[in-house]
Amino acid sequence: MALLEGEHLTKRFGGVVAVDDVSFSIERGETVGLIGPNGAGKSTLFRLITGVHEPTKGQVTLDGEVITGLKPHQICHRGLVKTHQIVKPLEGLSLLENAAVGAQFGGRNPENPMERAHEVLEFVGLDHMAHDDPDELSVGALKRLEIARVLATDPEVLLLDEVAGGLDTDETEEIIDLIRDISDQGKTVFLIDHVMRALMSVSERVFVLDNGELIAKGTPTEIQNDERVIEAYLGDSAARDDIGTAAGD
Repeated sequence: MALLEGEHLTKRFGGVVAVDDVSFSIERGETVGLIGPNGAGKSTLFRLITGVHEPTKGQVTLDGEVITGLKPHQICHRGLVKTHQIVKPLEGLSLLENAAVGAQFGGRNPENPMERAHEVLEFVGLDHMAHDDPDELSVGALKRLEIARVLATDPEVLLLDEVAGGLDTDETEEIIDLIRDISDQGKTVFLIDHVMRALMSVSERVFVLDNGELIAKGTPTEIQNDERVIEAYLGDSAARDDIGTAAGD
C-alpha cells in the first residue's frame, strides 16, 4: 500500500480548473519531485494534500486513512507537513524557540519540545545559532530553519515547496545534501522546485503538471526525454540539455 495517494483530485475556483483529475501514489521512503510551468497547479495540489483547500472532487489518503476534510493541523498531527515557499519565522523568537513551536504544537510526541528543537537544529546545521534571531540568517539558513520547524513535528511525509529557490550554488548544494539526509532517515519527501539541478538530483521519480493535468510520471531520465514535458515545461529543444544536466546525464 502506498503511503500517500491522491485519487481524481480536482479543484475549481469559479470557472478556473486549477487541478484537473490528478491521481498519484507515493511509496513510503520515496522522494518524488513535482515540476511544471508557473500556473500549472503545483501549489494548489500541495494545498489540497495538506487541507488548506478542500477538493472539488477526489480525495487524499495517508497510510490508508482518508485525510480529505481534515484541518491542516489535524493532518500535521497525523505526520504530513509542508514548508512554505516564503519563509516567515515567528518574530521575537530565537531559532530554538521557532523550532520548539513546531515540536510543541505540531508534534506527535511533544514531551520535550526544547530537546527536539535542539535535535532538528543540529540536523540542519543551525544548532550553533540556536539562540540567535532569525533576522540574522541568510536566505539559505532561513530555508534550513523552515525545514527544521517541520522536522520538529516528527513527520512521516514532508512536502517541500521551493526550498532551493533563491539560493546560490553553495547553498543549493547544502539543501540537496539535507534532502538526501532526510531521505536517508526513511522519511517520504514530495517536493516542488524550479531549480532542476536540485530536484532531479534527489528525486527517484518526477511528476509533471501542465494546466492542472498530470501529463507525465517517470524517473528523471524518462522525464528528460519526454517530448510532452519539454514542450509544456520549457518550450524549446534546448530545454533537453538543461534537464539532462540537472539529472546528471
